[in-house]
Amino acid sequence: MGDSKRRKETLGEKYGQEPYVLPWLPIKKSQAQQFMNWSTKGAWIGIGVLVVYWVTVRFIGPAFGWWHVN
Repeated sequence: MGDSKRRKETLGEKYGQEPYVLPWLPIKKSQAQQFMNWSTKGAWIGIGVLVVYWVTVRFIGPAFGWWHVN
């Protein structure tokens, strides 16, 4: 008997279904991977916004006289 047939008999109804990250957490592994991709992309967007804000405050603002303190 082949390995896949043994696995199918052992797993029963769960054969071919995607596994959960943790048995007690109803999140599948592909959903966890999608969340990681989404949150990584969001973090890079946040870093980009922070850099643009910093450049504006540090260089562009003083060049136009904004935020000038005597």
